[in-house]
Amino acid sequence: MDTTHDVVIENRQMRLVIGSDAIVKSLVHKPTGIECLAPGKRVPLSTITEPRPYQNEVKLAYPNKRTTFKANAVRLEGSTLTIGYELIPWEATVSVRIAEDYIAFTLEAFNLTEPYGIAMTEPPISEMWFLRLPVRELGHWGDWLNVVWDDRVAVNVLAAEPCANADAEEGDGCRILQAGSDIAVKLTGVTAALITCATDELLDKVAQVEKDYGLPQGVASRRHALYNASYYWTANVTPANVDEHIRYARMGGFRLMNIYYPAFLKSNGYKLIGDYDVYRPEYPRGKADLRAMLDKIKAAGITPGCHFLHSHIGRESHYVTPAPDRRLNLLRIFTLARPLGLDDTTITVQQNPIHSTMAKGRRVLKIGTELISYEGYTTTAPYTFFGCQRGIDKTTINTQPEGALFGLLDVSEFGATSVYLDQYSDLQDEVAAGIAEIWDAGFEFIYFDGSEGVNPPFWHHVAGAQYRVYKRLQPEPIFAEGAAKTHFSWHMLSGGNAFDIFKPEAIKDETTRHPCREAPRMRDNFTRLNFGWLGYWVPSDATIGTQPDQLEFVTCKAAAWDCPISIHANLTTLEQHPRTADNFEVFRRWEEVRARGWLSEEQKIELRQNDREFILLINEDGDFELVPCAPVADLAGGSKAVCAYLFERRGKVGVVYWHRSGDARLELPMDRTALTLQEDLGKALAIAGDKARAVVPVGKRRYLTVDAVHRQELLEALAAARVVA
Repeated sequence: MDTTHDVVIENRQMRLVIGSDAIVKSLVHKPTGIECLAPGKRVPLSTITEPRPYQNEVKLAYPNKRTTFKANAVRLEGSTLTIGYELIPWEATVSVRIAEDYIAFTLEAFNLTEPYGIAMTEPPISEMWFLRLPVRELGHWGDWLNVVWDDRVAVNVLAAEPCANADAEEGDGCRILQAGSDIAVKLTGVTAALITCATDELLDKVAQVEKDYGLPQGVASRRHALYNASYYWTANVTPANVDEHIRYARMGGFRLMNIYYPAFLKSNGYKLIGDYDVYRPEYPRGKADLRAMLDKIKAAGITPGCHFLHSHIGRESHYVTPAPDRRLNLLRIFTLARPLGLDDTTITVQQNPIHSTMAKGRRVLKIGTELISYEGYTTTAPYTFFGCQRGIDKTTINTQPEGALFGLLDVSEFGATSVYLDQYSDLQDEVAAGIAEIWDAGFEFIYFDGSEGVNPPFWHHVAGAQYRVYKRLQPEPIFAEGAAKTHFSWHMLSGGNAFDIFKPEAIKDETTRHPCREAPRMRDNFTRLNFGWLGYWVPSDATIGTQPDQLEFVTCKAAAWDCPISIHANLTTLEQHPRTADNFEVFRRWEEVRARGWLSEEQKIELRQNDREFILLINEDGDFELVPCAPVADLAGGSKAVCAYLFERRGKVGVVYWHRSGDARLELPMDRTALTLQEDLGKALAIAGDKARAVVPVGKRRYLTVDAVHRQELLEALAAARVVA
């Protein structure tokens, strides 16, 4: 093999070798000598994609379609890497910065090596990859951080600014980690960093890139003391009721309180999003009252955060009515084929409207100062939108001449009460300024809801919209979560996403199906997720309601992966639910476990068994004790009123039990002297009854224990028990 003209780029951590033919040959982690690339893969360092060939001979010889051209030559002169490509007369120049902890690559320019013979100087490129590495499978693949790793070594291709596209392709026995650019965002002047290091040093190296390039501090947020703390979420806290919310939050041991914007801004659902200066009447002094409320929450030892839909604009906001803002996003552009009069209910256009949305509430056209809804459209000429309703959303009806351009409005699919803004405009920055003004009242973490509501390319605009808000928030959030994420989001969304509410009857299955499956993937990305915005339901004829065993299941599985949970809290619901004290005691115990780092790695591994349930007890010594438990399937002849779980410990068999919706008595055909009734282990209570029948109260959570020799007798007694009102 000829290595005479190989390009070698190295620092103290790695040695990257690229053949003169642009085939990547080797990536060695120098401290261990580990070869990180898959053997025998002829992967070119770079590729260029054109929407069609432009060079004349190539255009004539090949089909005119989206075409990708591979790099076939590379040379290093000083700190500049020059890459040539097959068939096309373009070279890419990439500057190389060698730092101690990483190597940074910046796509600087495209140079035309021979004239096209046509009037074109700009590169006709839709996208390109300037760094591609066939990293061998190491056992762990972090698709968000873009990292491959095992216990010894990690290889990470990391965007060093929001316009660099870092991604990967799945290969045969490898992951092709790559970094590139996109004409829809920015074609040159984008930077990515290559990190190859010991796995336990990876976050240190990422933190150095974040520091050197002025990025959000994603590593620092993951090392914050509140990183895995759960939060109490509320949409109705006000200065008048904040003390009650604080009481409940402290009852559950919550160290964080996340406040949804309708708690302090006028909202009408999503319809007023964008009016960030219109406070609810409960805040007569506006921001001053909000600041005072947040100060009270902090004085209680709870850190407040906020929750916004940053990329949405409400359909009753000043950005829509009486005249829609020019910066609202349009999905398609149409040309009027006939003038539009004030009373017209049919609109004739030049383009075929086929595939325009027909979803209810989303059939909206934006024409001048007016929004117009339509019943349908024709897909054969003459093309029309028909059944039009003029001036919807209280917009101003106008006339437009033939040839006027207008668009299909990008109405949110979530209720159709808001619209998405154009990320290529400055409206997101204007919204960001409004959110930052509110943030200044004293919030410390943030949830970016509706993050998927952006125009393509999504790899850029999902994180880009978040970043346009994030970088205005001072001080920087201690952490953030979001409804959607792309690669650059990793530096901001240290908490990943929170799963939406699951019903009580399905919560265990849904937790297993979703958060439990995502948790190991998030760990591969050196981060965590939120195991859920848990709903809170009062028991009724329609539902069993939120019960302690459900919360025990979710919180223990979350803790197994060092993840938090969150609860949607409404004062009325909390007050009406008969088991709120028990439910919040479950939260309190598990939040203390998180805060103290009480779980051992062995316990975490045991808790990850999704087909097993566990209970966190307070034992006779006042310490936590984790034991497996299982539902008592046959209780009181199949009664649905009482819930019970069996566990064994220290030569005893125990049953934790409670009434789902009220208070009653439980009569067990069993000698009461064989039973011990406890509020908590070690706090014995008297049992009524005699040798043939024990009578115990059923309401809040209590414990019945017997010596292990009475196990079967207890099970039979539970099956034959009666619930007496």
